[in-house]
Amino acid sequence: MIYIDLFCGIGGFHQALKSLNCKCILASDIDKNCQDIYKLNYDIEVQKDVKKIDENSLSDFDIICAGFPCQTFSNAGKKKTFSDKRGLLFDEIIRIAKVKKPKFIFLENVKHILKVDDGNVIKYIETQLNESGYILQLFNMSPHNYGIPQQRERIYFVCVRKDIYNHIDIKLPIKDIKTNFENYLDKNVEDKYYIKGDILNVLEAWDELIKQFDIDEKISPTILINEYYLLDRKTNFDKYPKWKQKYIIENEKLINKYKNQFDEWYEKYKTLLSKREIYAKLEWQVGLIKPNDSIFNYFIQIRQSGIRVKKTKYFPTLVAISQIPIYGKEKRYITPRECARLQSFPDNFILSNNDKISYKQLGNAVNVQNVKTVVEATFKHYNIM
Repeated sequence: MIYIDLFCGIGGFHQALKSLNCKCILASDIDKNCQDIYKLNYDIEVQKDVKKIDENSLSDFDIICAGFPCQTFSNAGKKKTFSDKRGLLFDEIIRIAKVKKPKFIFLENVKHILKVDDGNVIKYIETQLNESGYILQLFNMSPHNYGIPQQRERIYFVCVRKDIYNHIDIKLPIKDIKTNFENYLDKNVEDKYYIKGDILNVLEAWDELIKQFDIDEKISPTILINEYYLLDRKTNFDKYPKWKQKYIIENEKLINKYKNQFDEWYEKYKTLLSKREIYAKLEWQVGLIKPNDSIFNYFIQIRQSGIRVKKTKYFPTLVAISQIPIYGKEKRYITPRECARLQSFPDNFILSNNDKISYKQLGNAVNVQNVKTVVEATFKHYNIM
């Protein structure tokens, strides 16, 4: 089977289809760093602009793959949908498909694409595919469903050309493989990945407070500590959105219960907590306080919404922006190679020498194993393998 790889990134689709003995004849991505990594790993020159691909001059192929841009559709975006030119890049897939009529189109996007703009985006996609001669089946998948310890829900689109469609839904294999995330960790980690300075200090400060709570204490929702100590309730409270007012009221119950501990702790660390707004916000997403609990028992992410603490059963979703998970047990960021494993790239896959670029690329990548699961199930369904 021959395919083209649009919005190819660093080649998550390529990895999956290569393992299924498919051949890539064209790749395209606008990002220079992705072009370099793709070339380095697959020895294919990546075309820079999908809009400049001449569909009439392409050789015949069987498959279009595309992890088309999700910025417009993600919760992290501004939900501009089709007013953002990136949202229209889906039309480039349709433009090529109408002329070349491949047997299959495999796409991937964020799960929010099903809801954005009151469902109008997914309706548009379905309509365009239908008018172009394809039947669409959707799969909501996450690597953690298939033995990979990353919780990362994504929507996979399987588009089958109508003349070969057999009117039977494709079934994915049912897997609930238990896995140990520590198997995905590096054995020897460079010093540069260990947290230091204010990040370490502020986490240790919050950890000091955590240790003062009673067992089975509930400390969610998000603790907004500055809003308690610096808020002028008479003049400012009504200016906050309703959700924040609710948090503040709930926070007061907890703080008043441990008033002396909070007062002493805040006085000790208020200078540190005021250095960045996010330092003063704790999102404790790991349930009631447990015996010998610690912030360092979990995964931690420094996010725009604050310091988020999550259970260690699965790694948090890798994202393209700077929210690299901290493995609390070792007080360090997970490494680019660990991120690559969580995206099911093999250890011989060549990463960028620039960690910042690698984190971004891997956060944007499709999960190789999830792609392989979907494509392989489709091939078997249509007796291709």
